[in-house]
Amino acid sequence: MESMAAFCVIGDSRTLLRKGDSVAMATRSKTATRRTRAGAAASPRRGRGRLAPGPASRGLDAADVAIQLDSADIGALVTLVREAGGAPIGAYHEPLGGRALLLASLPLAAVQPTPFQRDLSPTHAKRLATKIDETAAFLDPLIVVRGEDGRLWTPNGRHRLAAAKVLGLKQITALISPDESLAYRILALNTEKAHNLKDRSLEVIRMARNLAKRRGAERESSFAAEFEAPELLTLGIVYEKSPRFAGGAYSAFLKKVDRFSERALTASLPQRADFAARLVEIDARVKKIITGLQTRGFKSPYLRNYVVARINPVRFHKAKKGETAPPMPLAQALTRMAAAARDFNLASVSNSELAWVAVGAGE
Repeated sequence: MESMAAFCVIGDSRTLLRKGDSVAMATRSKTATRRTRAGAAASPRRGRGRLAPGPASRGLDAADVAIQLDSADIGALVTLVREAGGAPIGAYHEPLGGRALLLASLPLAAVQPTPFQRDLSPTHAKRLATKIDETAAFLDPLIVVRGEDGRLWTPNGRHRLAAAKVLGLKQITALISPDESLAYRILALNTEKAHNLKDRSLEVIRMARNLAKRRGAERESSFAAEFEAPELLTLGIVYEKSPRFAGGAYSAFLKKVDRFSERALTASLPQRADFAARLVEIDARVKKIITGLQTRGFKSPYLRNYVVARINPVRFHKAKKGETAPPMPLAQALTRMAAAARDFNLASVSNSELAWVAVGAGE
């Protein structure tokens, strides 16, 4: 294994630099800063906080936005709301894409979160209920779509829905869309509570399993917008079986080598299950390495990041501009990573290396 005399981890441990390079990098950074300041002085300044408007006007005019409740565009939604025990309030074409939306009041029991959403956080729901109660107003309608079997799903209102139940509300306001595909755009729509890596990964794999039942013959890559990133599928399978898995340590590695498959979704998911199993095996070896280092007296909180960086076969690969192909296939990368973990030399680790890891992570 190559020498690891002195490495520095910058940011989130994704880039490793030799100690000698860090001085040169700092020098270049200062030079670049002076050049940037000089260039800024020579060019006109744009006011802070100002955004340039789009090059052309888009969307609907005011006369095209409003819709009557008896319009054919929303007739089916109006019927659905009334059958559910709710009341239509108004309708309009949303001003960007022109989709018809129905504003309605719905009984709480009529609305359910999509089955593949992240798990509910009771703490967050209770806190949200308290804040809503303090304002004495439930202002934000849920986004609702028609899900499977005619049920009403909300892709982005799970915690507001739970908060409404905590408050004992009878009805809740909702913007209902006939576009069922919105149910699969959770990550873009859900802004109530920030998603961590585990949340995102679990939601994506749940979506994938649901879509596999309905549209399993379609290629995995055709769902790129819904899944957001290929590594989330792999990590999602890991998190299903190992909720405490340290996915953040492997995220940078997977981003470099994981890509959406061109195989049908029903075929790609079993392959990803194999990748996930291999990743769990690698992490088991990493845990043994960490235990061995701790036995030797190393107590750094960055041990896992350090070890994963050492066995990452693509840690020094930097993608060129416009390059989308991975430096090596995921299967090959996992094989090499497992071999590196198996052959890891505990005696090669020094306190100075871990000190640089800590400094880089702090920065």
